Amino acid sequence: QVQLVESGGGLVQPGGSLRLSCAASGNIFRRSAMGWYRQAPGKQRELVAVITVGSSTNYADSVKGRFTISRDNAKNTVYLQMNSLKPEDTAVYYCNARPLLAGGEYWGKGTLVTVSS
Repeated sequence: QVQLVESGGGLVQPGGSLRLSCAASGNIFRRSAMGWYRQAPGKQRELVAVITVGSSTNYADSVKGRFTISRDNAKNTVYLQMNSLKPEDTAVYYCNARPLLAGGEYWGKGTLVTVSS
């Protein structure tokens, strides 16, 4: 059974930084594209960043230049470094895993990020 557990959320002032982590159990991590999504109150869930098995990355336009996604296959963990945070970045951030060959996808339960003064 695959479990994704996010951590690192919290309250931060505008312009501040946070690093989110997502630890994956099971044996799919190295064969999965990993992503971060977010859902703000009253809005649909949206893609923030993805990293492929080969560590290629892609970002939403709204976070380009401010957020960095990375992965550590030895630790089965994906990270999201968030800098220059804005109030509009406030959302629940979810970790996502998409196994390359097995198909399907898995979701974490989310971690809340609040950007406010």
